[in-house]
This record gives sequence, structure tokens and C-alpha cells, in this order.
Amino acid sequence: MSETPEQAAEALKRGALILLPTETVYGLGADASDPRAVAAIFEAKGRPRFNPLIAHVADAAAAEAVGVFDARARRLADAFWPGPLTLVTPVRDARRVCDLARAGLDSVALRVPGHAKARAVLSAFGGPVVAPSANRSGRPSPTTFQDAVEETGFAAAAAVDGGPCAVGLESTVVSVLDGRVALLRPGAVTRAEVEALAGPLDDSGEGHRSPGRLTLHYAPDAPVRIEVGGARDGEILLGFGPGVGDPRWSLSPTGDLREAAANLFRLLRDADRTRPAGIAVAPIPRDGLGEAINDRLRRAAGHIG
Repeated sequence: MSETPEQAAEALKRGALILLPTETVYGLGADASDPRAVAAIFEAKGRPRFNPLIAHVADAAAAEAVGVFDARARRLADAFWPGPLTLVTPVRDARRVCDLARAGLDSVALRVPGHAKARAVLSAFGGPVVAPSANRSGRPSPTTFQDAVEETGFAAAAAVDGGPCAVGLESTVVSVLDGRVALLRPGAVTRAEVEALAGPLDDSGEGHRSPGRLTLHYAPDAPVRIEVGGARDGEILLGFGPGVGDPRWSLSPTGDLREAAANLFRLLRDADRTRPAGIAVAPIPRDGLGEAINDRLRRAAGHIG
């Protein structure tokens, strides 16, 4: 079950759902302007309706047709698009991204994905596509085509195979609202990279404007323990760094944060398939990309991030 970008775009135009590859994770996509199609995503994922969705567009010009960009938003878009950055801005044209997709908010989350096949679908479709991760709500996000099909392929009329996701973590989400810039969700674009262009970030308490902020999120069926030195009986240890645990289950044997990010959700899924008593995760540094990895792990473990 793998279609061309043009076939996927035709499915979107019919109001159907698709599996969409991006460089971050696979998404379950729908026409952002169609409330019935968006509702079908919520139904397939079992996703809480108060959680807003990201609208994916083909380029920055398409994003500015939907949202209001100030100078800082444009600087960030110029630097990181196409790529793993989502900008939350005031909504300009609410017809293009329906109220349900925005969770009733006066803001809209926008991204130009870095994956060539994703942009081909978006260009062929000609409008914004909401595409939350193609997992059932709360579970680890799929980073391979097979895992996406296994999770929500039942709901998709078309699916595009884009290979393994290069980044493996959902996008960084930054809000640019009311003159303030805030980091709502960490990701591959780091806090330092955002601050270098936008100045100091404001902890504005605007997290409700971003997806992926539930306390228990990205969780496998097995309980997850984090920042531990070893596994208990029946647990699988996901190691990090030289000599930590079984190399088959290492997020990165060399201690590379980008490798760990790319492997995180896949290894959580693979470990869960063995039906362990639990999944233990070695400590991960918190600097740079480590902030995003630790955020996902805290939520997988049911901690408040």
C-alpha cells in the first residue's frame, strides 16, 4: 500500500485521510479546511479534541496566506524552513485551517516540512494539510512506513512511503504572538538556535497552543522508567553512550544525540513488542537536542514535562 504524491493529493481532495512521510515522523493527514476530514483524524487517533493540529504547507508564501508573520517569524522561517520547525502565529484566514484543527484558538500552527515527498503532496494538493503523528493517541510516534501503516493505516485511503524518518522527533514548536516568542515544544531545532535569531524566549504559558503537550504522551504499553543506571528483572534497558547496556537496544552507542533522537520512537516500539515487564532508559544529557529527547521521555513515563 504505497501511492504517489499525486494519488495522495487526490485522496485529500475527496475528504479522505492519508499517511504522509516527513523528516520528523509519519503523519496522518487531512484537508485542514474540512472539519469532517479533521474529525476523522481525531476519531482514528482517539485524540483529545482540545489538542490543536499543525497545518503543513508547501512553502513560506503558503504559510503567510494562513498566518500573520512579523519580522521575527519571518527570520525563523527563512532560517529553518523547509525543516523541523513549527511556528504558531495569529491566524489570518480561518477558512484554510478550520476551527476544529485549531482547537478553537485564534492562532494557527504552521510548518513547511523538509521531506521532498511531503512537499510534493502539498504542492499537488494546493492547500494546508493537518498531519499529526500517525500513531494512536498517546503512543510512540511512527518513524517508519511499516509502523505508520500498523498504527493508523486502517483509516488511510492512500499512503506514501518516504523511508525512515531522518529526524525521528516531532518538530520544535515556537509561538510568535503579541510581540513574544516562546518555545512551546522542544525539537530538532534547539532553544539556542531559536534564541540566536529571535532573542531571549518568553515562558508565556501558551503550551495549550501546541500539540504533544499531554502529560502522558508517546507512551508504549510497557511502563517506562527514565534516567536509570540499569534494568530490573524483565525490563529492557535503552542505553546511551559507550558500554551502556546491550548495543542492540542502544539509542546511540557513541553518545550522539541526533542518532538517539532518530532511534527513540523506533526502539520504544521494538522494545514494547517483546512484551517486557518495563522499559528502562539510561540518562540522556539535557543540552541541545537532549532537551527534546528528555521531554518525550518524561511524557512517555507519565511525568509532567
